[in-house]
Amino acid sequence: MSDEPKRKTAKAAQSGKYGKPATSGTGARAAKSSPKSPAAKSPATARTSGRTPVGATRGRVDVLKTYKLFIGGKFPRSESGRVYEVTDSEGDWLANAPLSSRKDARDAVAAARKAFGGWSGATAYNRGQILYRVAEMLEGRREQFTAEVAAGEGLSKAAASAQVDAAIDRWVWYAGWSDKIAQVAGGANPVAGPFFNLSTPEPTGVVAVLAPQDSSFLGLASVLAPVVVTGNTALVVPSERAPLPALSLSEVLATSDVPGGVVNVLSGRTREIGSALAAHQDVNALDLAGTSGDPELAKELETAAAENLKRVLRPDEDGTDWSADPGTSRLLAFLETKTVWHPIGV
Repeated sequence: MSDEPKRKTAKAAQSGKYGKPATSGTGARAAKSSPKSPAAKSPATARTSGRTPVGATRGRVDVLKTYKLFIGGKFPRSESGRVYEVTDSEGDWLANAPLSSRKDARDAVAAARKAFGGWSGATAYNRGQILYRVAEMLEGRREQFTAEVAAGEGLSKAAASAQVDAAIDRWVWYAGWSDKIAQVAGGANPVAGPFFNLSTPEPTGVVAVLAPQDSSFLGLASVLAPVVVTGNTALVVPSERAPLPALSLSEVLATSDVPGGVVNVLSGRTREIGSALAAHQDVNALDLAGTSGDPELAKELETAAAENLKRVLRPDEDGTDWSADPGTSRLLAFLETKTVWHPIGV
């Protein structure tokens, strides 16, 4: 049999004589759209608006990132299975972030309490080394954090890069304070009698940190680093609108020698998670930085915290300039002073 009929059949198929050519993969989905009747943006399309999708140049489907909570050194999904859409400044979809539940908050408190003994018992020098390691890892992922900050806060790449650089510098700065803060907060006290009287700072315990809403990375570093460098363990509720830098930070923490449970990240609704943490009897302190601009919520959480006499750090009424010199106020905010009397041997 001659090959001529076969060649004619193949040519006809290519020209559309026997219907449209078959398509597959992303091509199949693209064939359904028409310039005359634009379809709604898919998550992948919205996430990559204005730039080429990661896999497009290689003819692959873009692999979207799955963000998860960070509890006890692990990355669980929310116990409730809920997520919420995170969008950029123009309303385009960026990712689905876990929507933490009260059960997630309780699990995080249990993990933080379990980790407190080992972390507070570590030497100050060791804690400083670990925080510096976090800064090293952040430096290696600057481009990723720059992209997340730019998208979440609507900043230019240059402005976002400056924010990321400042956040990394802030980690290094607080790491350097690890073995020096005791000299500022403690000391030998003069007393009338044959005694040594020594005051030393000790960590408060488990601290719930509501991170700033308007500074998703620099503000986050400014409130989280001083809590953990002084020996506390932390429960972090990141910016509700722009949680992605905080969720990515948890991946850095997991690979930076930070023991599991020292930092726990709970993305979701600030009011919902904050209420659960403020009322929890095993949370020792509460940082309300994330309620700046919402005095009603701040008052509600402070009232709940009063049930077990939590230490509460109120937000500045006029807002906080997170790029300014932070000073030592946040280092001292979650320290207790222990005073010891010891007889002088004569």
